[in-house]
Amino acid sequence: QVQLVESGGGLVQAGGSLRLSCAASIRTFSMYTMGWFRQAPGQEREFVAAISWRSGTTVYADSVKGRFTISRDNAKNTVYLQMNSLEPEDMAVYYCAASLGRSGGADQRNYDYWGQGTQVTVSS
Repeated sequence: QVQLVESGGGLVQAGGSLRLSCAASIRTFSMYTMGWFRQAPGQEREFVAAISWRSGTTVYADSVKGRFTISRDNAKNTVYLQMNSLEPEDMAVYYCAASLGRSGGADQRNYDYWGQGTQVTVSS
C-alpha cells in the first residue's frame, strides 16, 4: 500500500518561507514523478510543481515560478517543496502526489497516489 505523508505546513507571515516534505512509502520511489498541488477554500485543486522520475526535470505553475523549488531525495523517498516569498494567495492545503512512470505534469489525472495534505497559512 502506497502512502504519502506531507509535513512542514504552518503559519507564516507574508514574505516568509516554508519547506514542505512528502515522505513516500514506495519501494520504487525513483520511478515515480512527484508533484505538488494545492487547494484554497472554495477553489479547485491546482497544480504547483512537479519533478520527473527519469531526468529530474522540474515544471512549475506560473504563479510560483521563481519563488518555489521542488526537489527530491530518492535515497530518502522524499520530495520537497521550498516556498519562499510567500504571499497570502499561496494559502491553501498542499498535497503531494505520485505518478508511476509518467511525466505527471499539471494534469491531476496522471497521478496515481495522493497524500492527505498539509495546511499552509500566510498572514498579511
